[in-house]
Amino acid sequence: MSEFQVVSSPVLNINLSSSTSTFLIEKRFNKDLTIGALKGKLELLTGATAGSQILEVFDVNNKSICKPDNDDALLGSYPIDDGMRLHVIDKTGKQGEFEDTSKVEKYEMKSEDYEKRSDSVRAFKERNKIGRFNPEETAKFEEEKKRKAEEEAQQAAKISIGNRCEVRVPGGPAKRGEVMFVGDADFKPGKWVGVKYDEPLGKNDGSVGGKRYFECQAKYGAFVKPGNVTVGDFPEEEFDLDAEMEM
Repeated sequence: MSEFQVVSSPVLNINLSSSTSTFLIEKRFNKDLTIGALKGKLELLTGATAGSQILEVFDVNNKSICKPDNDDALLGSYPIDDGMRLHVIDKTGKQGEFEDTSKVEKYEMKSEDYEKRSDSVRAFKERNKIGRFNPEETAKFEEEKKRKAEEEAQQAAKISIGNRCEVRVPGGPAKRGEVMFVGDADFKPGKWVGVKYDEPLGKNDGSVGGKRYFECQAKYGAFVKPGNVTVGDFPEEEFDLDAEMEM
């Protein structure tokens, strides 16, 4: 017989998780604790009443080991080792006190009160002349914005309704179609070109936000920036819908 004898610890060190919380905590429980008594302790930790608890144990590889469901049985009678995870499911489906934010009263500060604060991000930027509080940066931003608007307007002036065109948006394939609209739109500022594609590669039917800019079939229309449009002799590509569906 060996001179030394390994004595099994009467305490289990396990991780605790629950359906009522996103937290994972490490707890110690005596092996001679009945499952019924364990559920009583878990009420305080998870918020789930003992009668609504379903217990399941997972090993370190997240494999289900057992489901302790006999309230009279001892915790140590189940094949549970240190480091395993005990998951508590609340049959009522309710969330924990700190997980359900639907009943939390939300505070919204008035803009005039926020502007008076000296410890806000806005105050920090104002003191250090960052972003819109820096006259030089603001002037550069407005100048660049004006330059881009003028460049966009010049590009749009070279495009006419009825032109055949090819659209190339960064990251997307080249698409051919016909120019149906050129000008300002309500959905976003700047100049826009409305295109009716030869194939159903668009996003709309010529209308956006309930306002119609031109007529075309659904999925054939799109609005793109003038810089992404090249007008020229781009013959209409043949498109066989039946053949596409068979592929």
